[in-house]
Amino acid sequence: QVQLVESGGGLVQAGGSLRLSCTASAPWLRINTVGWYRQAPGKQRELVGLLTDISQKYADSVKGRFAITRDAAKKTAYLQMNELKPEDTAVYYCNANIWTPAEGSTDYWGQGTQVTVSS
Repeated sequence: QVQLVESGGGLVQAGGSLRLSCTASAPWLRINTVGWYRQAPGKQRELVGLLTDISQKYADSVKGRFAITRDAAKKTAYLQMNELKPEDTAVYYCNANIWTPAEGSTDYWGQGTQVTVSS
């Protein structure tokens, strides 16, 4: 069973930066795609960005400020967030499509990490 563990959230002032991490735990796996989502209080969960082997896309609200990268050796994906705004405040979730010998390609979710941006 693959688990995604997130870290890196916290409180930051507007204009600051944070980097979220999402690490997959399994002896042998391949991460196919990585997506980061966020959910603010009273709002639906929304896609922040998506990284595949050949492309990446971002919500208009974060383009030019956020970037997704991954380190295959560390089985970790990152969401670098710069120029943060109060409206970026939300719980951030990573989602990954991961291939393992036991389960094939399956979608997994992280537990979520709180990001709070103060004005």
